[in-house]
This record gives sequence, structure tokens and C-alpha cells, in this order.
Amino acid sequence: MRRALAPLLLLAAAACAGEEADLVVYCALDAEHSEPIVRIFEERTGLRVDLQTDTEQAKTVGLVQRLFQERERPRADVFWNNEIAHTIRLARAGLTVPYRSPAATGIPASFRDPDGHWTGFAARARIILHRTDLPADLQPPRRVADLIRPELAPHGGMAAPLTGTTLTHFAALSLRLGREPVLDWLRRAKESGLHIGRGNAHVMRQVREGDYGWCLTDTDDAAKARRAGYPVAILFPDQEEGGAGTLLIPNTICLIAGGPHPEAGRRFIDFVLSPEVEAMLAAGDSEQIPLHAGVAAPPGMKLPGRDFRPMEVDWEAVAEELEAVLPRFQELFTE
Repeated sequence: MRRALAPLLLLAAAACAGEEADLVVYCALDAEHSEPIVRIFEERTGLRVDLQTDTEQAKTVGLVQRLFQERERPRADVFWNNEIAHTIRLARAGLTVPYRSPAATGIPASFRDPDGHWTGFAARARIILHRTDLPADLQPPRRVADLIRPELAPHGGMAAPLTGTTLTHFAALSLRLGREPVLDWLRRAKESGLHIGRGNAHVMRQVREGDYGWCLTDTDDAAKARRAGYPVAILFPDQEEGGAGTLLIPNTICLIAGGPHPEAGRRFIDFVLSPEVEAMLAAGDSEQIPLHAGVAAPPGMKLPGRDFRPMEVDWEAVAEELEAVLPRFQELFTE
């Protein structure tokens, strides 16, 4: 039987090997949110997409490392990032090529690279997710800095600032507040009793299950817990007069230099940047905040400028700061 099956298995393997993708997309957004978008693109265009995603622990950084390692022989055509700073790093290193998508005309200029190397869309806010059944004498912090207050720290959590939006967030804080003050805060965070988790989804689950009273996370992870019926709510931090404001981090998308399928890559970028896809991401479980002027937010969605004050950010400077502080963060949080 094994001898009879062997030729068939070889033929099947050869057939699979011959089915090369028409487009290769590296995507740092969770597969549960990005894969449905990719499948719709496949259905409409007939193109086969090889979608490569990342783990929660290596979010963004793992794919960025692959892109740097493959720069001499790129495999990816498009990088769909769940944040912005690493995308700017890739552009600075010459790993992207300009593409000004006609679909991006409704997106504010502050979320588009002036040279066309990347475009932002579908943002998330860095918020404090807290339980609504906390005792009256235990209320969540209203500022990120207060997460490590002695009476609050043991009840809260945050992801280690080594990957994804948490890394971007603390790079932005380092730029705004000073590198040494932020490093000192992180050292004290480790000693304060604040729970340091593997990722934003991990600390969200701890709040959802009642192990923590609150956590610093993203609006998309918070939406999962709220939609599932858990007793949780969102607090937009640092809204006091003179406060830093809440960090708003867009997804970004870019065309990889030397990718094997550039024309298919442009078609995919056009699709992802369309108002239709932003509306889908806003209405979906991740509740991504639309940036297109013409996309209406779903009922109940909080919007920057209307419902909360966003942090003012120089993204180019944040990307530069991220490269400088990441080794210091790794020293603190890598065992």
C-alpha cells in the first residue's frame, strides 16, 4: 500500500509546489482580522495571495526582521503593518518603493508619507481597559504614568515594550518625556508589582477573566472583550489639561522594493486603502478607527478630536527614537 501511495504523494507535492502565489503579503495585523480582507481580494481579482502573519510575542518585529534578512532577494510584495514606526524604518533603509494609491486621497496628509513610501489607515488607540465591577475604593488610573503607583500597580498589567504597538507607544513617550525618565519608569514598573505580559491580547485576557483590574492595551483587543459580554470598559488616558493625550496608531501599508509581483502589490494596496475596507475594519470585531473622511464610524465608536484628544506625534522622529531605545528596552525585559 505504501509503495502504491508514494507516486501519488509525489505528484501531489509537485502540484502544490507548482501553485505559486500571485502575491505575497506580510501582515502584522492579527490573522483573524486581516485574512477575511485578503480572501475578499482573492475572490474579486482571481489572484492567489500567500498571507504571512506573525505571532503575538513577535508581533511586527519578526516580520520586519524577515524583510531586512530578505532585502537582497525579497519574497514579499507588500507589508501590511499594524503600526507605523517599523514601516518608516523600512522606508529609511531603502526596503520600500513609493506608491501613491488613488484610494488614499480621503486619508489625512498626516497619515501619508510625503514621498509616497507608506500610507496609514484604520487606527487603534492606546487605552486602559478596566473592569466595571471594581470596588468603589479601587478605580483604574487615568494616566499611563499612574500605572506604577504603589496602590495601583498590583492590580494592573501591560505588555513588555518589545514589539508592536507597545514598543511604538513607549518610543513615542521616550521622545516626548525623555529617554532616561521613560527607562526609569520602566525599571520601576518591573519592581512595582505591575504585571508584565507577553502581549496586548494576553493582558486583555487577564482583565477579561478578572485576574487584573485593568491593563494598558489597544482598542481592538479591548473590543474583543467588550463584544464578548465581559464587564469591561475603555478609558482614554492622559486627557487632563496639559496631559500628553491618547496615542493613536494607524495600520500602515507599503510596497516592498524588488518584490516579485509589484503590479499585484499595487492592486492589493488600492483595495486595502479603500473606504470600503476601512468601513469593514471599523464595523468588525477589531473596531479599527477609520481615517478616511468619508467613512462613518459605527454607533458608539469614540473618535479622535471629537471624543478624546490624541497625542501629537512626529512619526519620523518616533521611528528614529525606536531604533535607539529598543536595545535598552531589551536589556530590561529580555530574560
